[in-house]
Amino acid sequence: MSSSIFKPAKGNNLSEKVADQIEVAILSGKILPGNRLASERDLQVQFEVGRGAIREALQTLKQKGIIEIRKGVKGGVYVKKIEIGSASESLSLLLHQNKVPVEQLVEFRDAVDQTEVILASIRGSKEEKEHLVELADRLSNLSSLPGGADVEGIKAVDREMNLLLAKMTQNSVFEWIKKTIQLSIGSYDSLLYENPKYRDKTISNWINTAKEIAAGEPLKALSMCSYHYVLLQSCLKEKHQNDAASGETREI
Repeated sequence: MSSSIFKPAKGNNLSEKVADQIEVAILSGKILPGNRLASERDLQVQFEVGRGAIREALQTLKQKGIIEIRKGVKGGVYVKKIEIGSASESLSLLLHQNKVPVEQLVEFRDAVDQTEVILASIRGSKEEKEHLVELADRLSNLSSLPGGADVEGIKAVDREMNLLLAKMTQNSVFEWIKKTIQLSIGSYDSLLYENPKYRDKTISNWINTAKEIAAGEPLKALSMCSYHYVLLQSCLKEKHQNDAASGETREI
């Protein structure tokens, strides 16, 4: 790594200034995920600071999840590649610690899904649209089995449809967000499928949504998407009424 990447740190809060420079270098792509940083001694020379400032800066970056410190023969400080799993865990912890109400999460998902529906209608390939319709039909089949609805199977197909919808936007950010939500806090859509009162309505709405997306009708699909969240809010309200009696809350 070239020493020209960094400039000497001057003034007060030296460890903070060192950490900021390293973080900027990583986020700008000057230092790539998996790359090893220079040794502590080399960093001291490049930043013209003492060992304590370097160590404190590295600890700050480690706490942020930007770097990892490895032990052993190939040990050292490496730039960490952020995975969906770790991001999901952080999001889940953040939401739980801040006691985010369910309604706020549902509102956020509604806004995201509305944009996804529009983009999927416009950008989704013919094959993707056909697959979305096939999955919607599978929901119907799983709900009308002779032995009763396969609720777990329905939930699995629903997750697959949501991830496919995000992929059809051709925008990787939507995919990351949807995967993070699915992995960290799941989907409250499961409540709709567990409740027979809402199951058939939800599945029927999914089928209609998929058909409108496949037909390239974003406005009609958007209307269906909005109705899904009308159903979900109603289902959550009923659940809240039942939970209130047992003293449960509606936080995540």
